[in-house]
Amino acid sequence: MTTTALPAEGQLARPVPGRKDIARALASAMIGNWFELFDFIIYGYFAAQIGIAMFPAADPVTTILSSFATYGVGFVMRPVGSMVLGSMGDRFGRKSALVLTMMLMAGATCATGLIPTYASVGLVAPCALVVCRLVQGFAAGGEWGGATTFLVEYAPANRRGLFGALQQLSTSLAVVSAVLVALTLNSVLSAEDLQAWGWRVPFVLGILIAPLGFYLRAKVPETPHFKAEREVPEHPLREALTIHRRTVLTIAGMVVIWTVAGYTYGTFLVSFASQVLEVPSRYALLGTLTGALCNVAVIPLAGWASDTVGRKPFLLTSAAGFAIVSIPLFLFMAEARSGISVITATAVAGVFSGLFSGTAPTYLCELLPTRVRYTALSVGYNGAVMLFGGFAPFIATLLVRLTGVTIAPAFYVTAAAVLSFLVIACVRAPDPAKAIDR
Repeated sequence: MTTTALPAEGQLARPVPGRKDIARALASAMIGNWFELFDFIIYGYFAAQIGIAMFPAADPVTTILSSFATYGVGFVMRPVGSMVLGSMGDRFGRKSALVLTMMLMAGATCATGLIPTYASVGLVAPCALVVCRLVQGFAAGGEWGGATTFLVEYAPANRRGLFGALQQLSTSLAVVSAVLVALTLNSVLSAEDLQAWGWRVPFVLGILIAPLGFYLRAKVPETPHFKAEREVPEHPLREALTIHRRTVLTIAGMVVIWTVAGYTYGTFLVSFASQVLEVPSRYALLGTLTGALCNVAVIPLAGWASDTVGRKPFLLTSAAGFAIVSIPLFLFMAEARSGISVITATAVAGVFSGLFSGTAPTYLCELLPTRVRYTALSVGYNGAVMLFGGFAPFIATLLVRLTGVTIAPAFYVTAAAVLSFLVIACVRAPDPAKAIDR
């Protein structure tokens, strides 16, 4: 059953979606977001194998650097995707942009798994890999902001924090899925088979999920808030970067620790533990899995609680926690050099990351008006991801190489945490009852 809510100033009467439409919105956003993030992050768990296959032979650290640099290239395109796809979502509807991101990500991911090796085709291999990562980055640039906007705009007012958390839950489940796939392949295949062809399997098989996500997104109705807008902006990007530029910069500053911690304790730690700490790769992957599971457990609880006690306390606690524990955790791993130390570090990081992930999606949406929410949210978030998170594995590896200090990556995480804490502390929390209806 559909009812009609009273319009906010500048809006048409907004229909309140029924349970069936809400269920469809949840399924389309979560499954599609899971698929896209799985495809995008699986690269990081096979960075060592991809580096050997796609780049000229070199020492292990240089090979990892080359592979992670290509991994980071995907993040360069994320702001571009956020601008183009965000503007599309604010002008023509969230659904149309999200369907396009699904198609682009599926094609680029499958192509990645089919690229010949450097030994076979020379420089064509790394060039083709870069192109695929650029397309993936472009698609990912429109995915997170679009899926977040879509779910939060569908959410009942008293469940907005929970709905935003569910969007991020799908992201964490993508991490869990990627780690489980990597862990399985590392367990059942020999190192030689994994290097020869095993790393290609998740890229090629990922295409099988795409039709389901595409179908769900094509069938779900547009969000009520977008439908209620009297006039869609003619130039969403211009409006976002002029009228709302301060909020866009604020969003970028807030999420620095979120993205740095996620890619440091998640993606980077797998190669760091196995290559630098000489911990068996299966324990490194098990540590990442443990951290992701802790994240999954905390995210919905934080989102649910934020609908009652507010969202800002969770964000501040998360940033402060990373600032306090990162150096001790890396010291522990460097001294113990064991699977237990890696698992402990990732578990602690997973809890603090869960506090942020469970509340940030909704909080960031509440800072922005409906007419440019998709664009401004995507640009602010992906700008920070590109500058600080996407190259976090590369920066962390480079810090270890240049300084010779094993715990050097912890300094990067700590600095990011302090920056985000200060930005969050200075932001005035919006009124949840009125924010999304602007």
